Amino acid sequence: MPRPGQVKSSDDRFSDRIAIGVLTRAFPPELVDEVVAGCGRVEQRQRLLPARVVVYFVLAMCLFSGQGYEEVARLLTHGLERMGRWKGTWRVPTTAAIGRARLRLGPEPLKALFARVCRPVATEETSGAWYRGWRLVAVDGTTFDVPDTEANAVFFGRPGVCRGQEKSAYPQVRVAALAECGTHAVFAAEAGPLAVHETELAQRLFSSLTPGMLLLADRGFRGFDLWRAAAATGADLLWRVKNDAVLPVRALLGDGSYLSEIVAARDKNRRADPARVRVIEYTLGSDTVYRLITTVLDPRAASAASLAALYAQRWEIESTLDEIKTHLGGPRLVLRSQHPRGAEQEIFAFLLVHHALRDLMHQAARQADHDPDRVSFTRTLRVVRRHVTDQAAFSPLPAGPGTGHGPA
Repeated sequence: MPRPGQVKSSDDRFSDRIAIGVLTRAFPPELVDEVVAGCGRVEQRQRLLPARVVVYFVLAMCLFSGQGYEEVARLLTHGLERMGRWKGTWRVPTTAAIGRARLRLGPEPLKALFARVCRPVATEETSGAWYRGWRLVAVDGTTFDVPDTEANAVFFGRPGVCRGQEKSAYPQVRVAALAECGTHAVFAAEAGPLAVHETELAQRLFSSLTPGMLLLADRGFRGFDLWRAAAATGADLLWRVKNDAVLPVRALLGDGSYLSEIVAARDKNRRADPARVRVIEYTLGSDTVYRLITTVLDPRAASAASLAALYAQRWEIESTLDEIKTHLGGPRLVLRSQHPRGAEQEIFAFLLVHHALRDLMHQAARQADHDPDRVSFTRTLRVVRRHVTDQAAFSPLPAGPGTGHGPA
């Protein structure tokens, strides 16, 4: 890196000194290099768009959703010119060149980076993230529209629609995610075709659950086997069930809840191998009845009233997904990717950028002794977008002989 005020020779490649700002804070170049190498994406020859640059480009593409490929490249390098950190010229890659580079990279480095970095971020002092030592987390699913190409339609499928149409305008990717309720940090995610039910995707996430977590889920996450799989992680569960679920009363408890048991549908007559649960029933408004089941069997650990109030925290993951799709991605978001592997790459890039923003918001809230929910996501996004092109530059190529010089 040059000393302040020093200008490197004009034969340096502009792509070797791209300003990324907050993204390099969350995903340091050394880690990106390690992930790229681990996924076998290290180039054998110098390129205008080496793998490290492409990783950051895909992240920036999601940060600046709605901008064209070439405009994103200009936004990343604009700050260098304005701050006098670059005096040479750089040929902005064409849209076709960037598309080819994304295909070479594939989704694996973005998924590996997500697995390395994205964790729950709340500390013991984080307001709104805990209840009596439990870290509050939630699971939910959503879909992303992708371009109407044959490859996307065949791989992902389309939802059925009404009003005389047989299929919707866009193929859709199904995504399931785990998020920390108090910070909105997504720490596990899976994507797949629309035909894969969200409960199947969710079960793949449970390896990220740990003892000391309290997992909230709505009525869509049903099934004895799913419950057993989640409970086997050591995390506690608080899930809503349908009002017609068979929950026989085994023991009444002093706080109005009762002990019951659930069984697999295949065992509903014999009621073999049951799982013991505690049931909490309450009404909101005039006629909306909620039925919750939980692994927290002792009312002294958490009363029925407190668990009923805690269940409202499940809506935080819906707000989280809305931040990703509507605020970060933009209204009526349709991903850019023409191919399934590119769509998966793009989804994990959105998740990575969102996590970087949420981690930044959490740190700011801690310094101000605020609840992270009181920090505006939209305002943070605007500030980060403005500051990205004002940050100091870095080299997106690993150090070594010949890096950063020579023809593209």
